[in-house]
Amino acid sequence: MLTRLLAAFGRGVTGFFAELGRIVQLLQSILRFLPQAFRSRRLIIEQMAAIGVNSLPLVLLVGAFTGAIAALQATNLFAKFNLVALARPFIGGSIATVVFTELSPVLTALVIAGRIGGAIAAQLGTMRVSEQIDALEMMAVHPHRYLAMPRVVAGMTMMPVLIVFSNVVAIIGAYSLMVLKFNFSSFDFFSSVQQFFSSYEIIIGLVKSFTFGGVTALIGCYVGMRTTGGAEGVGTSTVRSFTLSSAMILVLDALFGYVL
Repeated sequence: MLTRLLAAFGRGVTGFFAELGRIVQLLQSILRFLPQAFRSRRLIIEQMAAIGVNSLPLVLLVGAFTGAIAALQATNLFAKFNLVALARPFIGGSIATVVFTELSPVLTALVIAGRIGGAIAAQLGTMRVSEQIDALEMMAVHPHRYLAMPRVVAGMTMMPVLIVFSNVVAIIGAYSLMVLKFNFSSFDFFSSVQQFFSSYEIIIGLVKSFTFGGVTALIGCYVGMRTTGGAEGVGTSTVRSFTLSSAMILVLDALFGYVL
């Protein structure tokens, strides 16, 4: 019994590091083709439109409610201990800090992982099982340059842009809730934001979003290109891409929190 458990654990550890190594190899290949990004600018722009422009309505919706919920929870916490009056000069700044550094980057990245990471895996998975990727290789077109590199570059480029929009609507959503529910004035809210605002908080959020965007696209490309099993395999790859991307986003966020 113990031998079987140890053997299963060993296979799991070996499989994890083998898969991690393959992902790193894909990343190395993409980095090798980065100097050719300008030549592939049409492909990159197409992916930027799919990742950024087409995702903007959903990001704005999530951002607005993220800010409103953050404001509601922060104020309810202070109200629980009868500290709203005392904390009034600090609530706006507290909400802005948690939105800029944590909520907006992480929640937006999770939404994009579901929408874009899964879509990338499904697209490339369909190309793999229908032998379109094999056809590219027969025509001497490297799949990593033609398919993976534009998607990863677009993910890293557009995620910070989406985070900026998410931050703006999140602050508007937080302000609206504070005015409607807790009778805050514009001066109460925005003077606190201005007083305790730090550009470092914006930089942290943008660095996180840059990393999250690249990881989401990279995992989507990796899972999609290794799809097998026809239509069922494509569906499995879509779910697997979202699962792995979400887990990596949360792990990286914890690491950022520890380091930064």
